[in-house]
Amino acid sequence: MAVEFKDYYKTLQVARTASPEEIKAAFRKLARRFHPDVAKGADKKKAEDRFKEINEAYEVLSDPEKRKRYDELGPNWEHPGAQAGGFPRGGFAGRRGGAPGGGEDFEFGGTTGFSDFFEQFFSGGGRGSRRGGAGFGAEEDYAANGGDVEADLLVSLEEAFHGATRKLTLRRSAQDGTGGRENTYQVRIPPGVREGQRIRLTGQGSPGQGGGAAGDLYLRVHFAQHPDFRVEDSDLYYDLDVAPWEAALGAKLKVPTLDGAVLLTVPPGTSSDGKLRLRAHGLPREGGERGDLYAVVKVQTPTGLTAEEKALWEKLAAGSSFSPRAES
Repeated sequence: MAVEFKDYYKTLQVARTASPEEIKAAFRKLARRFHPDVAKGADKKKAEDRFKEINEAYEVLSDPEKRKRYDELGPNWEHPGAQAGGFPRGGFAGRRGGAPGGGEDFEFGGTTGFSDFFEQFFSGGGRGSRRGGAGFGAEEDYAANGGDVEADLLVSLEEAFHGATRKLTLRRSAQDGTGGRENTYQVRIPPGVREGQRIRLTGQGSPGQGGGAAGDLYLRVHFAQHPDFRVEDSDLYYDLDVAPWEAALGAKLKVPTLDGAVLLTVPPGTSSDGKLRLRAHGLPREGGERGDLYAVVKVQTPTGLTAEEKALWEKLAAGSSFSPRAES
């Protein structure tokens, strides 16, 4: 199965020379527009697919090492002489583990949200990988358990917080050309699921041989990039843009959380990069408690001043005794 090249710059609608700040801004704008929780009705499925594409592009372009590898790869990656960085040439066969000469291929729908292009070059493994279990070519009267199959499951922070049900399709095809079968599951994502946690579907892996038990299907949870929050363990971080006068005088500002927007008090004299904590507004912890949400203050300097605004700033500069470079 051939792999389609993904133009991540086109997906985020940025130039190849875009700065990290421009890439982040483009992602946040598009992710807010196509977030599955925002879209309604018939547009919801289309928005979900677009959101996955945006996440994949940002996953690569926001990581300096992945972006470098991607730029070296280039859109002519299938052609001879275009193999910078040691990437393999040609299409992705779609084989999910196993051994030559037999066994099964595994094709997934509704799992990672990542394309085969991403899985081949940036995930560190196939979309579904097989491990353990029976070897191929074993005698029929030899009982051996089937191997386990693993795949990723792209989960939004809202799904991790509230819980959700995801439709998963697993298509199996025999290597000998005898055809295959397709199974559809409703996978429950429990509230409080964590990054890297595995969800187990018992007996849905590779079949055993000689009466051996079937292996299991494991879905590894991978958090989707969020337009507002960064995740560290169970804590969330949100960049809060603040005007200079709000930082100096204090203010009450609306901050988004997974529970809905709340008012946060910015104390007078707050410095840029200061952290303001909202207790128990993060992700669930194992003990049932919740992590915290930290609003990271980012003091923004106004640009494009009018003549009147410029006069006010000049008046403030002339009358203020504050000096950020004063010696202590």
